[in-house]
Amino acid sequence: MESLMPSVFRSTTLARILALGAVILLCVGVDQYTKRLAQAALPAAGPLTFLYDTVTLVYAENPGAFLGMGSHLAEPLRFLLFTVVAGMTLCLGGVILLRTTVRPPLQDGGLALILGGGLGNLIDRISQQGYVVDFLRLGIGPLHTGIFNIADAAITTGIICLGLSALWPRRKT
Repeated sequence: MESLMPSVFRSTTLARILALGAVILLCVGVDQYTKRLAQAALPAAGPLTFLYDTVTLVYAENPGAFLGMGSHLAEPLRFLLFTVVAGMTLCLGGVILLRTTVRPPLQDGGLALILGGGLGNLIDRISQQGYVVDFLRLGIGPLHTGIFNIADAAITTGIICLGLSALWPRRKT
């Protein structure tokens, strides 16, 4: 009887979809919550530093991509690239994630992190008139990152997971 059921209803596939959905929703939820906190508290407070300037919370509105890349582009081109193309890419990524069922867990997790982070930033682009809220800067001594957000961290972590999964030897079954 199990072979007659669509694969989405089989327990392992359903568990996989639920786990990946949870990762995506957690990324979006934490990202949006922290951005709203940053919007409410940081513009008036100014930069807040912790752990001897290792972590700085500072409010920034970023019309570009990660670390402001592309912020110099004309607004219609930014809308096309960072909203329309990004939205279509996220849809394609979601289809790939759901339709390809045989993939190492590290790849699945990486793709889910990328989709969750991308969706978090896309929500900002749509709701914040084309920009995303950034508020985190990390540093050690004279070295500092640009200002970023939780969605950017999820995307970066997802890319690292995909890179590691490409290097990890696959088990033969």
